[in-house]
Amino acid sequence: MKLKEIPYKRPDVDQIIGTINALKTEFEKAESAAVQLEIFKKYEEARGHYDTYSCLSNIRNSMDSFDPFYIAEQEFYDTVSPRVTQAVNSFNEAVLGSRFKAELKEVLGSYYFDCMEMQQKTFSEDIMDLMAEENRLCTEYEQLYASAIVDFDGRKINLSQLAAYMQNPDREIRKAAVLADAKFFEDNREKFDIIYDKLVKNRDLQAKKLGFDNYMQVAYLKRKRAYSPEDVANFRQQILDVIVPKNVEYKKAQAEAIGVEDFRFYDDDFAFPDGNPKPKYSPDEILKLCKQMFGEMSAETKELIDLMYDNELFDIAPRNGKRAAGYCVTIHDYGYPFIFFNANGTQGDIKTLTHECGHALAAYTTQKEIEYSSIRHAAMEACETHSMSMEFLSSPWHHLFFEEDAAKYSEHLAKSALYFIPYGIIVDYFQELVYTHPEWTPDERNAAWLELENTYIPYNNFEGLPFYSRGGRWQKKIHIYAMPFYYIDYSVAQTLALQFFSMYLTDEKSAWEKYMKFVKAGGKMNLFETIDACGMTSVFRDGALAEICKPVFEWIDNLKK
Repeated sequence: MKLKEIPYKRPDVDQIIGTINALKTEFEKAESAAVQLEIFKKYEEARGHYDTYSCLSNIRNSMDSFDPFYIAEQEFYDTVSPRVTQAVNSFNEAVLGSRFKAELKEVLGSYYFDCMEMQQKTFSEDIMDLMAEENRLCTEYEQLYASAIVDFDGRKINLSQLAAYMQNPDREIRKAAVLADAKFFEDNREKFDIIYDKLVKNRDLQAKKLGFDNYMQVAYLKRKRAYSPEDVANFRQQILDVIVPKNVEYKKAQAEAIGVEDFRFYDDDFAFPDGNPKPKYSPDEILKLCKQMFGEMSAETKELIDLMYDNELFDIAPRNGKRAAGYCVTIHDYGYPFIFFNANGTQGDIKTLTHECGHALAAYTTQKEIEYSSIRHAAMEACETHSMSMEFLSSPWHHLFFEEDAAKYSEHLAKSALYFIPYGIIVDYFQELVYTHPEWTPDERNAAWLELENTYIPYNNFEGLPFYSRGGRWQKKIHIYAMPFYYIDYSVAQTLALQFFSMYLTDEKSAWEKYMKFVKAGGKMNLFETIDACGMTSVFRDGALAEICKPVFEWIDNLKK
């Protein structure tokens, strides 16, 4: 069944909650672990029905954020989701209190129970109204972002399409595009500030009602992190010591290559004097080539891509009103992964496509490998490793999209991974500062962001760019508003993806086998257990980042020879 043919109806939330509550009662009365596991499957089915309709609504709202029907549906889910969370937490209490907990752990794994215990600490009936308000504010932000239509080059385009002009060989066009993008945020500065201020105060109040000092403590539990703020601080220092100096070196070489003495922010994305690598084809043609790539890659990827291509489980063509986001989700009841983003004719199209296909492969594989849906979803750092590693492991097929520019794309991919890691840590560090200082004004937040940019990305020069020079760039990052503290996950994952890249450079077959082992672990283990099981290195160990980056630095340096 094609995506467009899947029927949607608003779920009967009272019925679903009633079913979950009844299953909890049955679970508590069950006389064996085997019976409890059968009831657990029924619970997963009931929850899966709700997730299916919620997911479909979100997809269709993403595809056309102006559609009044799905705007109303999103408002519905924003309101009712705390009630569903309450029922889920209540069922989980019964699982945690099971007389047969030891036997359940043998099947579901200790990590699942660890996650449930963390989640229990982040919910209370006292915060349900705050949760609903938080949902509405996140939707308001996403709707505002999606409303951006810019007049540029004689066209009315969205911000994703505008990004292509930021890589134009003409420096004045690049600058004009950056200014046009920033103008939308400057024009809506007060709205963005008000939404975020409300979100920060809302989340801070949630934390206080739950008995925590600040929202960062809640976020670490919600993110199910197996590491501490002290571990993150260690990672930050390693980034400053190892990656930042190398990135400065690369950017100096880039400035020389493109013939710019006064390197500015609008030069950052223009990496090659003869132009950046660009896919040679339209979005529809790119999807056909994606089918060829994954059809040849492995038996697992062929099965996945045939399903997705035949059922039109992609939406990558840009259009006005389409949400400014990129994601892969699974439509639970159908077992369908769905990929969404805005292609804009840059190398980012292939980076995003392969990234999201990594998510899709993991979701599809664990559906087949792991019986219980509750333990299929890995820790987010592992999930992002699935996706970021696929960007590299798909290298033998990059020529399909870039032809003679495939080598340039490989260089871009490796360097962009290194540029990204400090940016990812800034997004996380900024939120740590904000949520431990919830009283900050918008100007104080901007000043904190700018200081972090100057520290971790010191080559950025925002002269002549008021939005950026006042520290406003963080408002472009959807995660900061809608998915708090979901970003260091990417920086950690990038260090693991670089390890898979290094393996690929020496033994493609072994790299693929280890990657699939990592994928198949799903949510049965925590991040560190998965890393250890695959013989990889955790970046939180002292000196680890230098070891991880050494072969990547050497590979990049050898490109000059």
